[in-house]
Amino acid sequence: MYRILKFALAILGSIHCLNAQNDTSLKIIDEVVISTSLTTTSRSESLVSVDVYRTSFFKANPTNNLFESIQLASGVRPQVNCNICNTGDIHINGMEGPYTMVLIDGMPIISSLGTVYGLMGIPSSMIERMEIVKGPASTLYGSEAIGGLINIITKAPSKFNSFQSDVRISSWLDANIDLSANKKITKNWASLTGVNLYSSPSKRDFNKDGFTDVSIQHRASIFQKIAYQNTKGTAFNLGIRKFLEDRWGGQMNFHNTNPFSGFSPFSGGDSIYGESIATRRWEAIASYKPSTTSPIEIQGSFNQHAQNSYYGTLHFQAIQQVYFGQAIYRKTLGSHQFLTAINHRFTYYDDNTGATIFKDSMGNTVYSIPQKVPISGILFQDQYSFKNHSFLGGLRYDFHPNHGNILSYRASWKIKQRTSIWRLNWGTGFRTVNVFTEDHAALTGARTIKFSEKLRPEESQNFNLSFETNQPIRNKSLIRIESNAFFTFFNNRILPDYLSDPSAIIYTNNSSGSINHGANLNIDWINSGRFSGRLSATYIYARQKINNQWIQPLLTESFNGTFTLTYKNRLKTTTIDYSGNIVSPMHLPLLGDLDPRPSTSPWWTIHNINVNIRINKTREIYFGIKNIFNWTPNRSAPFLLARSNDPFDKQVIYDAQGNPLASPSNPYALTFDAAYVYAPNQIRTFYIGFR
Repeated sequence: MYRILKFALAILGSIHCLNAQNDTSLKIIDEVVISTSLTTTSRSESLVSVDVYRTSFFKANPTNNLFESIQLASGVRPQVNCNICNTGDIHINGMEGPYTMVLIDGMPIISSLGTVYGLMGIPSSMIERMEIVKGPASTLYGSEAIGGLINIITKAPSKFNSFQSDVRISSWLDANIDLSANKKITKNWASLTGVNLYSSPSKRDFNKDGFTDVSIQHRASIFQKIAYQNTKGTAFNLGIRKFLEDRWGGQMNFHNTNPFSGFSPFSGGDSIYGESIATRRWEAIASYKPSTTSPIEIQGSFNQHAQNSYYGTLHFQAIQQVYFGQAIYRKTLGSHQFLTAINHRFTYYDDNTGATIFKDSMGNTVYSIPQKVPISGILFQDQYSFKNHSFLGGLRYDFHPNHGNILSYRASWKIKQRTSIWRLNWGTGFRTVNVFTEDHAALTGARTIKFSEKLRPEESQNFNLSFETNQPIRNKSLIRIESNAFFTFFNNRILPDYLSDPSAIIYTNNSSGSINHGANLNIDWINSGRFSGRLSATYIYARQKINNQWIQPLLTESFNGTFTLTYKNRLKTTTIDYSGNIVSPMHLPLLGDLDPRPSTSPWWTIHNINVNIRINKTREIYFGIKNIFNWTPNRSAPFLLARSNDPFDKQVIYDAQGNPLASPSNPYALTFDAAYVYAPNQIRTFYIGFR
């Protein structure tokens, strides 16, 4: 930790000295954010550092969903968790997906069961901006926000009529269609309707293992927003989205490619292996404010996630409903800004696993008890400003039926000096866990789930020190530099053990210690001329103390970085974006001492290029290449899927303890497993689109 702090302070100090020599009249647009204080504020006035990404970010690397788009965000990495169905989650500063809370318009929509597949269903065309907070947010939002949060702000219905469309097709023959229409209904009412259709029907097997390289996906999303606002400032907003997705991956002859054609006749059988998932979601978000001057705002959300899936012979079926309501009271007294929020979240969950079903000794279902978890919370927060200093203190109290009283604390200090801002944040966090809804490997049936003890909620202490400044270059361009150091200490961290028993995943609370430290550096080059760019780098020092030894967790890198270089022609009708990422080696889950696959991944990087040409004021065409250098993870390993020739382990020989033995047909003593994955497996792809 001392080395990280020394390194971070050296960067911060050098930047500060550089800034002391300059001042500038050039200005960067001061973004409006809501993720850091439950109220609208400018980015520069926020006491918590927040990254804001707008339309240009999504246009630089056009993708079919949020999960792919976010790969160029600073300190954020989408992690693929399965080589077959391509499910994944989002890591922030090296922390796993369950530590990241995803919100839509400030409301908790994607969580628990929805994190596994729900992230794939948010089309980038409906996003107005994306706010990312790296660090503790449990004081504001409760459980699941230890590592940070991603807030997706959708487009608001406008007061004028308009129609927008975006159609794209790639060399893999996958097609994406986005349509949206604004409608002014009356003087005070307006609506926004959005439709997203995506189909990826092509079965490809370039690595010749007999399995699809990328899952076959078909999805449809219908999004409707209605907004009311009168001259007194009374505002009411309602958004509803229906989402349907069918996907499958597996052996090439497992299923056909027709959209929404139902399950394969091989689903659940042991003749041809495949994983198929049918997802149906409802989402609703609402907010009401009596007037512009009213200190009260009422918010609420609801989502239902129904999933019917097969992983080989395992049938997994689940439904989750999350109800959330919140009342916010804001009051300004002199230099103090008080905020109080009362909220209640109720989660209903039921599935066909041991999480809710109880069986007798013969394996027959005796009864089912769905999980019903109400969590009530109250937040008190005060922000005080004095000259160029701002202070914030916050306290949150939650009551959990299984874990009792939970307190979360927050403190912040911001110093603003000309074009420079220092921020110091401290906070505590907590997370309650349902393993069956969050770990894809626990659902595939390839490994047995074991619990060494009754799991307790995780707790954390978080510190973050950040500094940002703007530097002019010959009055024609501007560089914004932001650096921060982060330190997280865990208690009772819940860890999956893949190594002790190759046929099982063993979950336990780690009371010995777990840390996540590191530093970020972001550089934005904003130029009035033809070139501009963005560069980010994140160093991560993550360790878990197991058997009195500090070890690096699986699937956690020590370094990741992203870059974007943008060129515009003189008339600014043509834009060329060259973007990419780079990720350092990480430890990978092997199946035993004889497993021939590398125990660590190599350095890997994926590069993309996009060309956008404006035809006139209302039309543009774009095209590009993803994964220019055609990098795939199988290049550094003899195979990715263990025993793809015997996915049901019919030829595996076991010893008395149930461990696989080496044999002529299984020389490495392996069982079928799809968990050896760390990067996308899609080869070079060309695409073209029209907006």
